[in-house]
Amino acid sequence: MRISRTLPVAAVVAAAGVLSLAAVPAQAAEYSSALKVKGVQYDAPGRDSNKCSGGNTAAEYLTIKNYSKTAKVNLKGYVVKDAAGNKFTFTKSHTLEPGDYIKLRGGRGTDSDTKNVVYRQNCNFLWNNDKDTIYFYKPSGARADVHSYTKKANDRDGNGYINYHG
Repeated sequence: MRISRTLPVAAVVAAAGVLSLAAVPAQAAEYSSALKVKGVQYDAPGRDSNKCSGGNTAAEYLTIKNYSKTAKVNLKGYVVKDAAGNKFTFTKSHTLEPGDYIKLRGGRGTDSDTKNVVYRQNCNFLWNNDKDTIYFYKPSGARADVHSYTKKANDRDGNGYINYHG
């Protein structure tokens, strides 16, 4: 009789453990990827203007860093999305050496590996100024990284920049 009482308790404890894992927010999960979001300038300095000429969308950027100590990683095929489903796909080869980074900027410009920059070739802002979620996907479709932010909770100094992963 003791065994029959113990088994249901163990099953309940195991189920509770699974439920508590399922309740972990997506941004707290750690994904197995050398590439991660280092930070985001989600609010471009100044008054937002998405004009291609004279606008400030290039001042909004996402920094992606290769945190591997040994592996080079090519960004081709990686995808960045926001909570509304707006997305950017890296269609060209951009190889990041270990410890290297690249800034994905809004606006139009010339991509440059030596200057560590890729332009979205789109003058619309990608990140919301109040809150958003950044999804970063591997070419396979698996998540490489994800972060949610709110201006109030995550940008204490109010400069429009949030740092992740150091």
